[in-house]
Amino acid sequence: MLHAHKSALALFLSATTLIAADPACKGTLYLTLDTGSMKPAQEIREILHRQKVRATFFIANEKTLRGDTALDSAWAPFWKSLVADGHAFGSHTWRHWYFRADIPNNKVSYVSPDSVRESMDQSQLCTELNRVKDAFYAMTGHQLDPIWRAPGGRLTPLTTQFSQACGYRHVDWSPAGFLGDELSSTTHPNQTLLNRALSNLRDGDILMMHLGIRSRRDPFWPMLDPLLTGLKKKGFCFATIPERARQQNGGK
Repeated sequence: MLHAHKSALALFLSATTLIAADPACKGTLYLTLDTGSMKPAQEIREILHRQKVRATFFIANEKTLRGDTALDSAWAPFWKSLVADGHAFGSHTWRHWYFRADIPNNKVSYVSPDSVRESMDQSQLCTELNRVKDAFYAMTGHQLDPIWRAPGGRLTPLTTQFSQACGYRHVDWSPAGFLGDELSSTTHPNQTLLNRALSNLRDGDILMMHLGIRSRRDPFWPMLDPLLTGLKKKGFCFATIPERARQQNGGK
């Protein structure tokens, strides 16, 4: 365990030094990826590896297009490869349902995509977040960072309060950072989304896309390579969400 902590500290220090020392860096962006269909997961990992960009992954145990779920043991080699590449990881809830509203008795309404409803108190919400942490650690030996993202970014006051009590800080995305990979490719073709991102992203923005979207006819993920290349040409560097938090806290 001590060796793991020392390795993590060394990785953080080297990454932070690299960001701070790069004189060509005109701004820093934070790429985040939520689990989805997982169909292009390996291809996205290879793009990030080739581009030497570290991202933050928000993980839910979602069903994949190959018939399993994202935290099944068969995905261990994939997640371990991301850990080895120095990426960061947060919870995206276990079931990827949606927090709809605060309801009586100090609970929140948690609703599935097919409208199954549950009411959750603080302990149950913590369990929903921590199941991801426990499964990821069992699979990789790596701890999640104390961050999470609600499915769809949908929060309620109690959801925020409960998650903070569990030790998790919620991470949204910037308006310009919504890359649009879940939108219709008919109304939002890839080149339009790419051009919009290259034009609108600014220093400090948090980007968001998915590890595969079922509903989009022309997948957006192949645009990740030209997007990263174009942003680098504009002078942007990349860092993870935990690094962003540390920088905002004066390196603590």
